[in-house]
Amino acid sequence: MDPLPVNLLRDHDFRGLFLADSASQVGTQILVLALPLVAVSALRVSAFEVGALAACQTLAFVVIGLPAGAVVDRLRKRVVMVVSDWARAAALVSVPVAWWLDALTIYQLYAVALVLGVFTVLFDVAYQSYLPHLVERERLVEGNSALEVVRTVAQLGGPSAGGYLIQLLSAPFALIATVAGFAWSALCLATIRSREARQEARRAPLAKEIGEGVRFVLGHRLLRRIVGCTATANLFASMAQPMILLLLARELGLGAGAIGLLMAAGGLGGLIGALVTARLGRLLGQGPAMWLAIAVPAPLMFVLPWLEVDWRLALFALQELAVGAGAVVYNVTQLSFRQAITPEPLLGRMNATVRFVVWGTIPLGGLLGGVLGETIGIRNTLLVAACGSCLAFLWVIISPMRTMRELPVPTA
Repeated sequence: MDPLPVNLLRDHDFRGLFLADSASQVGTQILVLALPLVAVSALRVSAFEVGALAACQTLAFVVIGLPAGAVVDRLRKRVVMVVSDWARAAALVSVPVAWWLDALTIYQLYAVALVLGVFTVLFDVAYQSYLPHLVERERLVEGNSALEVVRTVAQLGGPSAGGYLIQLLSAPFALIATVAGFAWSALCLATIRSREARQEARRAPLAKEIGEGVRFVLGHRLLRRIVGCTATANLFASMAQPMILLLLARELGLGAGAIGLLMAAGGLGGLIGALVTARLGRLLGQGPAMWLAIAVPAPLMFVLPWLEVDWRLALFALQELAVGAGAVVYNVTQLSFRQAITPEPLLGRMNATVRFVVWGTIPLGGLLGGVLGETIGIRNTLLVAACGSCLAFLWVIISPMRTMRELPVPTA
């Protein structure tokens, strides 16, 4: 396996981005558990209010997903990230302060969740678009692999760390750790020496610039294939995920601890995938590494409909490990493709457009999985999801990326 890209981490500016992203990702993952628990444990709100809070946390990804790209392209990306960090820290610190003053309400949490969502979208689009400014085109895979290790580790440890902090400090005051993380991220970004060129004043309306990003992505033969592949994979994965939980908990009667342990195999696979991506790209080529990362793990999903409380649970863990590794290899490779092929003035809009489309299939897949689960049953729904997942790689394999070994050059 490739080690963490130590040579790249010796670069002062990349190290600043790496440390900033580490703090931001861990803070975001802690919030997955911590913010709802503030509502549940501190305010004793209803189930509907908890659901509304969850909706507020994700609403920004749909509402401003496309405009965020145009905004990021108009501004210096490092500045966008620094402002996003401080804005999220300021919004969060209001929660323990209001709790201490006995003035915290669910409506304040709604507002905080909305602010967090808006600036998380801006931060994510900006950091994905900022990496090509810091590293050479030939090192994009290496840089993205390092950042993917951060995201995977944060997903593995963030929620559990949040739970421990809540148990230790109480839910409202546990948020202070996340506030500190966002502040640390902003300070790390401030140490970056390389400065982007000042953006020229733009006269085009925002809607026109958004349209330019959409037309670039959907009109590009390679980007269009990547979007189709990712959207298809997300659709069927989101269809399967809630059914897997229902199967393990309801039909097989496994406890939360056992389910969490089995699911952790996916996070471990993701960490392995992040460490081997660069080597696979050199060995197989970028294009083959991309479609193989989707095609090879997909057939293992056919294990899911026949799970029982026996040796087949080991196969489930193996499936989670393989899917987690494949997903990270695919994500790092396709993101590096997208960054390399896109002209710098369009990076923000390209990333925002891709995220808007491929994340838009996630709630659709969850809804479709719920409908099928009610009509044809949990196991049959998992069978449908397995069949669909095996089709996702076709978008890439019938394109020039099937045999493309090198990252493409930016197009005009």
